[in-house]
Amino acid sequence: MTFSPLSSLPLPPLRDRALSAVRRLGRAAGPGHPGADDGPRLVRLLRRYEIDLVLDVGAYSGAYGAMLRRCGYEGRIVSFEPLREPRAELRLRAAEDPCWTVLPYALGDRTGPLVLNIAGDAGVSTSALAMLDRHRAAAPHTAYTGTRSVEAYRLDELWERVTAPGERVFVRLAVQGYEREVLRGAGAFADEIVGVQAGAALVPLYEGGAGFDDVLAYARDSLGLALMSVRPGLADPRDGRLLQCELVLLREDTPIPPQAAPSV
Repeated sequence: MTFSPLSSLPLPPLRDRALSAVRRLGRAAGPGHPGADDGPRLVRLLRRYEIDLVLDVGAYSGAYGAMLRRCGYEGRIVSFEPLREPRAELRLRAAEDPCWTVLPYALGDRTGPLVLNIAGDAGVSTSALAMLDRHRAAAPHTAYTGTRSVEAYRLDELWERVTAPGERVFVRLAVQGYEREVLRGAGAFADEIVGVQAGAALVPLYEGGAGFDDVLAYARDSLGLALMSVRPGLADPRDGRLLQCELVLLREDTPIPPQAAPSV
């Protein structure tokens, strides 16, 4: 029997490799319990790609921004949160941080009123899209309890208000299936987005919502970003199936830093 060298063996498509990796992560970390080093690893990526502005879209009460600070990110943060109750806690978190700004808006592909469906998990799973049965069955406590009209903007209409020339911008999306709409709203400024962190559904969870393939393809083909990291998200407790993950994608446009010399 002859064996082909490893370099000549065909690799599975990127999507299959990513899905395989996230399933292994899901089994290792457990649903809803990311590894303890997720935050430091993300901040290392932000530092490696010289990110100095994070736009946190769907910031809720500010846990993501607080995590960035705790793990050593020192650049600017602009948090978008349209719901009054979580925004009050978000403002408290940001109050003592001169580099953390809070704006009371939703983002999307059009400017004007946007109706949000308020989720029962204190609003964390709130979305502009209808929730599908698969999501409700896996997490009954997230079922919608009402609606609220909020003010929404396209990102390109706010871009020059929230960014400074030369800043390298990373966009974090916690928008429950509305990822494509927010990114499309960047318009002509999309080329200035250096990185994205976004939820990606592995099965349909929201009506018309972006799935894993949609998010990965849009970030890669339209924004020129490369997949850097995958972490597990929502899993179905009935059978353990992973339903959602988070992708981190960045533009490979900075030189690889030299390897540190070994200590003598």
